[in-house]
Amino acid sequence: MRTSEKPAVNAAAGLSGPASRKLPVPPRERKPALAALAVLLILGGALATTLLVLNSGDRVSAIRVTQQVGAGQKFPPEALEEVKIADTGVDFVSWSQRQQVVNSFAAVTILPGTLLTNQMGVRASTELGEGKATIGLALKPGQMPAGIQQGDRVQVIFVPSRSSQGQTRVLASSALVFAAGDKSRSGNSGQITVVVDSAAAPEIAAFASTGEIAVAELPGAR
Repeated sequence: MRTSEKPAVNAAAGLSGPASRKLPVPPRERKPALAALAVLLILGGALATTLLVLNSGDRVSAIRVTQQVGAGQKFPPEALEEVKIADTGVDFVSWSQRQQVVNSFAAVTILPGTLLTNQMGVRASTELGEGKATIGLALKPGQMPAGIQQGDRVQVIFVPSRSSQGQTRVLASSALVFAAGDKSRSGNSGQITVVVDSAAAPEIAAFASTGEIAVAELPGAR
């Protein structure tokens, strides 16, 4: 009986397979310059992050205004509060200078929430200087708009009664509201104090005493 023999494997035929057709892979070249650049970029990014974290901790004490202060008015102590802000280089007034602030006047109308800068205050008031006078007005509903507050600008208007002679006219074209009180307990009047030219003060006071004064708010004249 014959023993079956396996056919011999052709070694040359095995070399013709797909594996034998792969191109030779060149050895990888090391690029130390690129590696060094990558390390520098990583270190630079870490350094920048560290600086940002450190700078965010550099905070200074500043003054924030909590209520409206009209142009020419003194800063009330209760209208100032201390806040901590990042040191951005802006000349915000330091909280340590608050006593100087309460002895100065607002150069412009300052709204609540404003961070105070040196340009917003002046040593002398242009509104309460020579040639100006303050007058208190007790007004009835309909003689003043709702919501008038300190620092607003208003027109003071003569409104003659039926028994009076004359026509309606403006007595003060842009008077500063120096103070605004709450309505009286009876709810029939509102008390405000306005700054007007001293020459117009006697006439305004006379008409105010007879109830012939009304005020109109000037929202765009802050």
